[in-house]
Amino acid sequence: MHNGCVAFRWDFWRTQPRQPRVDGATLTHLEEFVATRRGVEVFLEPQTTMTRTSLLLVASDGEWTRRSIESPAWGRQFATKHSLPAYDAGVVGYPQRMRDFNARRKPGGS
Repeated sequence: MHNGCVAFRWDFWRTQPRQPRVDGATLTHLEEFVATRRGVEVFLEPQTTMTRTSLLLVASDGEWTRRSIESPAWGRQFATKHSLPAYDAGVVGYPQRMRDFNARRKPGGS
């Protein structure tokens, strides 16, 4: 018997929404970056309130690309599959060569 009351779940924000799977275009982009650059390393960026978990690839010359991924485990599997070293960006930070690359690309950069 229904008494007309509506029950609300007050802890709805605690449940993690399911992350979308990595699509084919993203996977192709990441694999092409790895195949066409030297010295690529993987930096896993944790999910925040504003962004999904992401994978950052940084080549030896500092060129980089970033894409959203479904989980840190997916990123580690990608790194293992391609024999790439993987780091937690929240722990080790970003490599200096990436910052140098960004500085060179800015107008007026050296």
